[in-house]
Amino acid sequence: MKHAYFFESGIASVVIRSPDGRCSEIGIVGRDGMYPASAILDVDADPFSVHMQIQGEAHRIATPALKSMMAEDPEIHRLLACYVQALTVQQAYTSLSNAVHQIGERLARWILMCHDRVDGTEISLTHEFMSMVLAVRRPSITTALHVLEGKKLIYSERGVVSVRDRAGLVAFARDAYGECEREYERLIGTSIARPPD
Repeated sequence: MKHAYFFESGIASVVIRSPDGRCSEIGIVGRDGMYPASAILDVDADPFSVHMQIQGEAHRIATPALKSMMAEDPEIHRLLACYVQALTVQQAYTSLSNAVHQIGERLARWILMCHDRVDGTEISLTHEFMSMVLAVRRPSITTALHVLEGKKLIYSERGVVSVRDRAGLVAFARDAYGECEREYERLIGTSIARPPD
């Protein structure tokens, strides 16, 4: 790893790939964070890959320069360590959600997490990409989107999901959404979650 990237905009999926090529998203990063977190941990390799869901801009810093900044400034080191913890919590809740929540709840959580990291109500996402990050078949995504649309929580058209009722979407997601956002706020001191409509 030669560089670390601190996002100003856009959304990146952090993905793990099995030896036979299947993959699943384990977390997302937007203006709330950076990639790879392993640069903060002083680890020389990262087993994950990153896929940009939504194009954006990032500041790039050479990994040795980042390590030097952390060594010279304890507050930078503390804040970045808190970010790694927040990302770890997000990844743990992603794993939990994949194990215990229905596809619709997982999709609602994921749309909310993306909505937290973009301006406006529209999120550019394809069914194909949503099926990859949620590790489900594409028809399951289509069905779940229809349920959310039927409840007037979102509007979905080819390649774009628009959030219509954020509070309703949060309620639909139940406990799949909110815990890692509260932990981020506790650790970092600022909220990534959008306020209700």
